[in-house]
Amino acid sequence: MESRNPALPLEQRRASAAAASLCSAKPGTAFPGGGRLVVLLLSGLAACGCDNSAQKPAAPPVQEGEAGLPVMQQVVDYVDFTGQTVAMKSVDVRARVSGYLEKVKFREGFEVQEGEELFLIDPRTYEAEKNRAEATLAQNRAHLERLTKDFRRAEELLAKKAISQSDYDQTAGDHKEAEANVQTAQAALRLAELNVAFTKVTSPISGRISRQNIDPGNLVVADNTILTTVVSLDPIYAYFDVDEGTTLRFRRLLEAGKVKSARDAKSPVYLGLADEGDKYPHEGTITFVDNRLDPSTGTLCLRGMFDNHMKFLAPGMFVRVRVPIGERHRAILAAERAIGSDQGQKFLYVLNDKNQVVYREVQTGALQNGMRVIESGLAPDERFIINGLQRVKAGDTVLAKLVPCPSPGDEQGQAKAVVIQDRKPAPVLAREVPRTSEARVPEEARRAGKARQAQTKYAELRPPMLPKDTSFKKGDARSVGKLR
Repeated sequence: MESRNPALPLEQRRASAAAASLCSAKPGTAFPGGGRLVVLLLSGLAACGCDNSAQKPAAPPVQEGEAGLPVMQQVVDYVDFTGQTVAMKSVDVRARVSGYLEKVKFREGFEVQEGEELFLIDPRTYEAEKNRAEATLAQNRAHLERLTKDFRRAEELLAKKAISQSDYDQTAGDHKEAEANVQTAQAALRLAELNVAFTKVTSPISGRISRQNIDPGNLVVADNTILTTVVSLDPIYAYFDVDEGTTLRFRRLLEAGKVKSARDAKSPVYLGLADEGDKYPHEGTITFVDNRLDPSTGTLCLRGMFDNHMKFLAPGMFVRVRVPIGERHRAILAAERAIGSDQGQKFLYVLNDKNQVVYREVQTGALQNGMRVIESGLAPDERFIINGLQRVKAGDTVLAKLVPCPSPGDEQGQAKAVVIQDRKPAPVLAREVPRTSEARVPEEARRAGKARQAQTKYAELRPPMLPKDTSFKKGDARSVGKLR
């Protein structure tokens, strides 16, 4: 019986049945109308056969893109760190004598000069001590003057043997004791004068002063109470920590004679602030290298000194520090946007002689003027894809247009353009109306359609007032959230 499959044409069904009978027949079996059966069988097989050419994958289309050549430049390797500015001189102002604070004689947050009076402590008790010391000194001097005269008479009498030797020794001893008492009184007077002077608290350095920590009328304890703080501003220090790997790298270069130690020569260092992008406009020198690594962090502390004539840098700022390493050398640079990342591995899409894309792993170095140093993996004459890394893959054929590598300004412009393209416009209620070319529209229709075109453009730019999904029921929680 013929297989009933209404989806196949009649001729194909007959051919399929004949093929099945032919396969199940014994050798020597005769078929009526054999010639017609063979023709139907062949035609059915031809109709049911598959087209092998349709199964072959189509060749990928040739894409267009932009490619560039690496740039050869003389560069200096550097390492970036994070640091903090510290005042070259910082003093906590304390009083040298105890007493009650009487006056504050400076403006908080302003600059002061060395020796300028800042605070006044009640000096009356110390002035009284000074007066007593002066009186004691005068008393001792008068006593010394009388004993001096007695000593001279004793010398004359001893020469005439009018007094005994013991009386002479008694008079000489009293004279020396009186001289010592005068010196003691003079020292007490100097101490009293110092205490009176210490009631006027002055600035020990020139710099910028902080706020007052104590108000007039409060007790000030000598050498204990911190009245305020003064810091110097010019020059200023920047401390930063260098990791152990960079320390070993520098010492290997130092051992090979490729660099000089900061202890033996002036080593430049550059500083950049948080709002200065990738620039380091402040130049200084390294003035201190610690003698050991911190065992808790595995870092080595260094210090750079920078001029601060404009008083722009302030202590406590977090800054970026760049330290050059080694001499200038020739390096291969590529555009930053052309470098891709695959699970931390940097790569470039390089074009071979057949304009085919080749996946190439590269080792990157520091960023130099907006371009990345390629340490290995790229030859100076090899082309690589600059734009459109997401549209190509290894093995694609690209008809690339050779363009120069972008400058740092172009790099920033491209980054802004990418951000703008990634923004998704808000959904609109009105459909986009295709605009007809103005050259084909009559003058009357053009004038009449300007208003409709403006309204359509306004409707396209307006944000939607209602959600698209309104398939919710009254009282549904989704309705409250969407309408809100």
